[in-house]
Amino acid sequence: MSNRKGYETGSRNVFKDIGVPHAEEHLVKAQLVFKIDTIMKDRGLKQVEAAELFGVRQPDVSKMLRGDFRQFSVERLLRFLVALDQDVKIVVKPHRDTRNAAALQVF
Repeated sequence: MSNRKGYETGSRNVFKDIGVPHAEEHLVKAQLVFKIDTIMKDRGLKQVEAAELFGVRQPDVSKMLRGDFRQFSVERLLRFLVALDQDVKIVVKPHRDTRNAAALQVF
């Protein structure tokens, strides 16, 4: 949506706004990786330790934390959170917001 000031108001998904294929999945993955990164930092967990915990190589953890997480499915990222001793709940409910489309969200 353009306005008089010369900028465009984006959606709630930057990946959609810039035309990334499968933008909704990409956003969910980015949000999950952000959670993983936050937990690792809070615990002072090094990439090598996280890699061992997740069952992957350290370079893969490094790439994931730098935003290259295409190789990981949403399910696998959820399993990383469980490995970090996090409960993961998936809640399905009817969509009630008439202003926005139904969406996947990470809290």
